[in-house]
Amino acid sequence: MLDHGSTPLRYARGWHCLGLAADFSDGKPHAIHGFGTKLVVWADSSGELNVLDGFCRHMGGDLTQGEVKGDEVACPFHDWQWGGDGRCKQIPYARRVPMRARTKRYETAVVNGQLMIWNDPEGSAADRDILPPELPGVLTDEYTPWSWHVKEINGSHCRELIDNVADMAHFYYVHFAFPTSFRNIFEGHTATQFMESKGRPDKSEGGYSGEDSTLRSEATYYGPAYMINWLEVDYKGFVTEVILINCHIPTGPDSFTLQYAISVKKPEGIDDKTVDYIADAYTKSFGDGFLQDVAIWENKVAVQNPLLCEEDGPVYQLRRWYEQFYVDVADVRPEMTDRFEFEVDTTRANEYWHAEVAENLAKRAAEDPAAPAEV
Repeated sequence: MLDHGSTPLRYARGWHCLGLAADFSDGKPHAIHGFGTKLVVWADSSGELNVLDGFCRHMGGDLTQGEVKGDEVACPFHDWQWGGDGRCKQIPYARRVPMRARTKRYETAVVNGQLMIWNDPEGSAADRDILPPELPGVLTDEYTPWSWHVKEINGSHCRELIDNVADMAHFYYVHFAFPTSFRNIFEGHTATQFMESKGRPDKSEGGYSGEDSTLRSEATYYGPAYMINWLEVDYKGFVTEVILINCHIPTGPDSFTLQYAISVKKPEGIDDKTVDYIADAYTKSFGDGFLQDVAIWENKVAVQNPLLCEEDGPVYQLRRWYEQFYVDVADVRPEMTDRFEFEVDTTRANEYWHAEVAENLAKRAAEDPAAPAEV
């Protein structure tokens, strides 16, 4: 029986990315929807970024509609002024501030120019040892600036996004590529996908495809919601190194905000105008790929007990790894964090797929003699 089941009711413990730090540094309060509520983000007078629950503990005013006064964010309803430590610092019309005037505060960090916050239903202090790594060269003249994009996803739990880490076959059917090599390593708070692929000549539009391209990919989730994807794209012998950030913020039980960003390493001897063109092309390509996934997510159902074949990859093991972020720390079991490795044998799949593509090209050639007829 197909088990639609229920998705986790709590929000994952770990670091979550809210966006580019510079976008919050203009001296104004900013609204971010996440974890079933609204957050307020602002920079204080020293440039330090602060994140609190977005609603005033006094009478529920929307702090994101208020203003920044000095180091505090002031509520538009009664001007209660809240500091980045979560304490109310001033009530202009009152003799004193109540001792219990505190609100929820999220610990922050800035990594690779991006604002990260720590979420934990148990309320533990942030674990800064498991922050994503700094990327050498990024944010320097060696790479293009981040091209940052946001997409709201409704009707799907964010685990649908995580499942892609173990899903070899969808790259052919959804992203129009031949995965020629595919393996996973899960260990501790990280889950990594290693893949090599070639574009499908019968599907040259969008996604990760392109018949003249080959791709080497190493994609690692650092915790439940932030992935760094190192990509090496070879297009007709021209090799480009790309860093793709794929991250999300859960907004409700079955909704999340997907964010992705591209930075391209500038090839030597290439002028800035050409580099910008290359970066724009890859941004569009990988953006199209995410939209292909979105089209699937918006029309599928969640399945808690998927029926799998050997070539589907370690979906259950990946979900077991992911579960560690949804249970109390005391309930994290060794099988959630122990090192696990699996390599998918892609031989049978590629034999079938190449035959299917050859048939598609033969049909195309019959309809249009000028079209290519070989893989």
